[in-house]
Amino acid sequence: MVIRLTLFLLFLSTLPTPLAQAAGEAGFKSIFNGHDLSGWSGNDKFWSVEDGAITGRTTKDNPTPSNTFLIWTQGEVDDFELKLNYRIVGGNSGIQYRSNDLGNHVVQGHQADFEAGDVWSGAHYEERGRGTLARRGEKTKVGKDGKATVLEKLGDTAKMQEAIKKEDWNEYTIIASGNRMIHKINGITMSEIIDDFGKQSGILALQLHAGPPMEVQFKNIRLKRLPLVGKKKA
Repeated sequence: MVIRLTLFLLFLSTLPTPLAQAAGEAGFKSIFNGHDLSGWSGNDKFWSVEDGAITGRTTKDNPTPSNTFLIWTQGEVDDFELKLNYRIVGGNSGIQYRSNDLGNHVVQGHQADFEAGDVWSGAHYEERGRGTLARRGEKTKVGKDGKATVLEKLGDTAKMQEAIKKEDWNEYTIIASGNRMIHKINGITMSEIIDDFGKQSGILALQLHAGPPMEVQFKNIRLKRLPLVGKKKA
């Protein structure tokens, strides 16, 4: 009986306490209410809220001719940390940040990539801009010419893929601080870039990709503002 009680107490000691969980979320604010698209703007042919999650969907009968975005309308982001859960079935998607609104739900700028396939989840891509700035498993520095130089390997990309659950919920974390941007999925750093020449503030948006029918969902979207590196916020 004493042995069982000891083992049980050891088990309890390994669980995160409510206080520890709260500390991990300190400073974060929800930017999606879980009920409707208040505070967001997108084409309602493709975007809705289902089962408490923002849902983007294309079908054979309702395709999008080009990438379309759901834009957060409550401000811009500069230095921040963003956490959300996503699920994708088919196709490719991403989270835009420090980006430009080009009108008609078209966006240009930094993207935290993810997909239903096995290659691009966690990569850093600049939509309608410089293209791929870091593949998964890379830390890069982007030059004035827009080309990325690999500084180091962060890990084996195939092993990183094994940590991503197919057609199930995963947690994406984006950290942007000054010229450094980090993408994490399920707690694993997938890519990092150092970029002295890119935009360091702009809009936040969610992507629905053109192409074959697909579905992407987002929930538990939390944003934490970070102190600006080297300067004060307005």
